[in-house]
Amino acid sequence: MSDAVDPLVLDLLEWIGREPRPYREVIDAWRTSCPRLPVWEEANARGFLDRLHAPGGEALVAVSEQGRAHLAAHRTMARRPA
Repeated sequence: MSDAVDPLVLDLLEWIGREPRPYREVIDAWRTSCPRLPVWEEANARGFLDRLHAPGGEALVAVSEQGRAHLAAHRTMARRPA
């Protein structure tokens, strides 16, 4: 992942948060056609997101276990005092 996308992927994971968000809302906010900032695509490729869909319900997006671990490891390091 490029240096420019790293913090944006972390922002995406934080934005989704602890509770799943509607897929439509996530796509509206995070999908991009810019090939240099593939935040949504990169987070999916790395297994950081889960897509959930109950029959008759709205499609949802949640942070996966792997995504939570990545977020915890990298946000903790970024917040440590120098």
